[in-house]
Amino acid sequence: MNFVEELRWRGMIHTMMPGTEELLEKGMVTAYVGIDPTADSLHIGHLVSVMILKHFQRCGHKPLALVGGATGMIGDPSGKSAERNLLDEETLRHNQECIKKQLSKFLDFDSDAPNKAELVNNYDWMKDFTFLDFARTVGKHITVNYMMAKDSVQKRLNGEARDGLSFTEFTYQLLQAYDFLHLYETKNCKLQMGGSDQWGNITTGTELIRRTNGGEAFALTCPLITKADGGKFGKTESGNVWLDPRYTSPYKFYQFWLNVSDEDAERYIKIFTSLSKEEIENLVKTHKEAPHLRALQKRLAREVTVMVHSEADYNAAVEASEILFGNATSDALKKIDEATLLSVFEGVPQFEIAKTDLENGVKAVDLFTEKANVFPSKGEMRKLVQGGGVSLNKEKLTAFDQMITTNDLLDGKYLLVQRGKKNYYLLIAK
Repeated sequence: MNFVEELRWRGMIHTMMPGTEELLEKGMVTAYVGIDPTADSLHIGHLVSVMILKHFQRCGHKPLALVGGATGMIGDPSGKSAERNLLDEETLRHNQECIKKQLSKFLDFDSDAPNKAELVNNYDWMKDFTFLDFARTVGKHITVNYMMAKDSVQKRLNGEARDGLSFTEFTYQLLQAYDFLHLYETKNCKLQMGGSDQWGNITTGTELIRRTNGGEAFALTCPLITKADGGKFGKTESGNVWLDPRYTSPYKFYQFWLNVSDEDAERYIKIFTSLSKEEIENLVKTHKEAPHLRALQKRLAREVTVMVHSEADYNAAVEASEILFGNATSDALKKIDEATLLSVFEGVPQFEIAKTDLENGVKAVDLFTEKANVFPSKGEMRKLVQGGGVSLNKEKLTAFDQMITTNDLLDGKYLLVQRGKKNYYLLIAK
């Protein structure tokens, strides 16, 4: 497989230094992508770079994932309007281990293949580098004029940030440049890849390699992913969409991809999956013939959820979706775990009830009008129950004075009441 061709049809190339394609055609190349370790999980904003490394390895090349332990202690001004918090070493090491675990779902770190992936941390070669050594080894090769001309620096200096640009951040491009030089010299790494906002930092690295030892290195960047409506990709009302299920449940993760627009789905399925060109073209054709079936979104959500989580998590997410939007049974409801249940019904009205009330049994009409304000009156509830419009845990309530006990609780804690087709209420027994 030709790596550049693969990225090109997927719409994953923004800028490429002349000579890059020729280099990649000569044989196995080592390349790296830098990952910021400010959290102990990647989010979907990182996925583009990770997919580039995945395609790189699939095409027979050797990927390096660089966790920026040292640079994470400083903060990159590119695309930022404020200086970020600095991390201590213990936090960085913890974050690095968590990130490697996530990356191993995409990259082969463990085989004996010559192009097996490696994880490196720039803190390992920067921690004993004195300021004087840095000034002599790196600083003398790159002029201030060269550094000042970079877009990332210019934007911060021209008033796009409240507090200007600190010297710490100004040196960031030199530190990233030194990473490239170090990997060039120790790992024969000749290519750095990243988002288009990294172009300035990456080319400072190629320049440092050229000026230090006359070597030739290359750069390739991918476009920053946006939504068709101009909104920020990877953000929801509750913040980032994380790869770690502790922060974003597999159900919510699945829902994020399922709910993208048709236009975005057509772009994202090329970027965030390994499906072939032919398969994607067939999917696009099928989708256009019957857009209401959302074939693209369903396949995209499946591919990414299985890749990041697992087949089991994907199946659970589909079942959970059926509970909210389809004709799922009470058995399906009883099968889902507590975290998914709370994810599915996040935002629906919730009421706390006393578990002791259920121990001796309580009439539904009393529970849903007096103990929890699901219905404004007993008369209204009676009318709806008689019309078959009330369900408890996905089963139609046959009598408005049906006795409800602790045996009805889901996970020993919850009751799900449905009024009409779309109104849900979650009662929590404490």
